[in-house]
Amino acid sequence: MAGLVSLRTSVLDIACEQSGPADATPVVLLHGFPYDPRGYDDVVGILTQAGFHTVVPWLRGYGSTRFLSPDTPRSGEQAALGHDLLELLDAFKSPRAVLAGFDWGGRAACIVSALWPERVAGLVTCAGYNIQNIAASHKPAEPEQELRYWYQYYFHTERGRNGLSENRRALCRLLWKLWSPTWAFDDATFERTAKSFDNADFVDVVIQSYRHRMKAAPGDPRYAAIEAQLASQPVISVPTINVHGAVDGVNPVQGSENHAKHFSAHYERRVLANVGHNPPQEDPKAFAQAILDIFKAVRT
Repeated sequence: MAGLVSLRTSVLDIACEQSGPADATPVVLLHGFPYDPRGYDDVVGILTQAGFHTVVPWLRGYGSTRFLSPDTPRSGEQAALGHDLLELLDAFKSPRAVLAGFDWGGRAACIVSALWPERVAGLVTCAGYNIQNIAASHKPAEPEQELRYWYQYYFHTERGRNGLSENRRALCRLLWKLWSPTWAFDDATFERTAKSFDNADFVDVVIQSYRHRMKAAPGDPRYAAIEAQLASQPVISVPTINVHGAVDGVNPVQGSENHAKHFSAHYERRVLANVGHNPPQEDPKAFAQAILDIFKAVRT
């Protein structure tokens, strides 16, 4: 089973690529900002060869994923991403799936794993526990980390919104370079993904995401109850492998050293040498192996 499908949820038509046997346990592979499903192409090849069924969606605001109504707030808040993933599992009628993701996608996977663990067979997350502590967002980080977050503060201004709108390819390419300093991607590789940024809702979703996490923009009221649950920083109770790139230029590797406290089941942390912020595309063999090993952990 392979191909592009559109799955309808309460607010979205979510564009997805599916591959592998339909009756196998699904593996949902989730991208972040500013990436798209192309980051998983090599991972999908490895997993389908091993007999697994993969589902790779475009997140809200990316590619061919579309909002059903012009009246729906173009929110990129964490609760919206998590709920989108839960409804995606419902849409393709999966009682349980293995979830794997990085950046925004890792956050969505962590949220569903924490709040609806009965739907998750196992989790592979990049940079550890990704659920935002919005209540503590006013607390400053070390100056070096604040520097790494320059783009977030930029997005808090109208200049930043205009910069993302008018210079989205140049800006997103710069973030790729800064966040993955050892990844020698070429123009064609970037452009295959950059097409997904042409979605009409991309800028609004991105801007709202980065403003909301610092309490500088309101959330969508439909997700308020989920955000309230996430405020407690819930523990994740499903088997988990944390994959962290050793040269991640936005989330330094030491940042997840103490994340084991957020997990109550099998938990393992793997540091990938010479890999930055985008492990599935920079080291697809290691990322796919983590998913295969999660299946082994679930079965034992």
